[in-house]
Amino acid sequence: MRLTTYTDYGLRLLMYVVLKDGELATIQEVADAYGISKNHLMKVAHNLGLYGYLDTVRGRGGGLRLARAPGRIVLGDVIRRMEDDFVMAECFEPAGNACCITRACRLKGILAEALKAYFAVLDNYTLADLAGNNAVLTKLLSPA
Repeated sequence: MRLTTYTDYGLRLLMYVVLKDGELATIQEVADAYGISKNHLMKVAHNLGLYGYLDTVRGRGGGLRLARAPGRIVLGDVIRRMEDDFVMAECFEPAGNACCITRACRLKGILAEALKAYFAVLDNYTLADLAGNNAVLTKLLSPA
């Protein structure tokens, strides 16, 4: 399983905003810190706002800040919201499934169990675990 770039950017954006410790961060600032596209980040930031993870402040002097405490932002929840597809094999999608062994195959059950375990681990961690009190991360993302 692989996360999309969209989700990767979302997690990176959230980590950056945590490091700002309540101060506003701009999309340009985050794009520069990570060396990634401002245009992609704009869409990610917009959706993170819609999902309730970020507050967006418009206008001159505006920016982004967390909408809730980092300890209340569960990684599993963020990833579930941002990823649109957890189909691990053809048999997970009944509408498009043409696999002739589906009725007898046990792989779907095993993969479903693995996906459940994957999220069980992610549900044990919050944004605070990723970025809180991380001096090295702060130094890496600070302007030179």
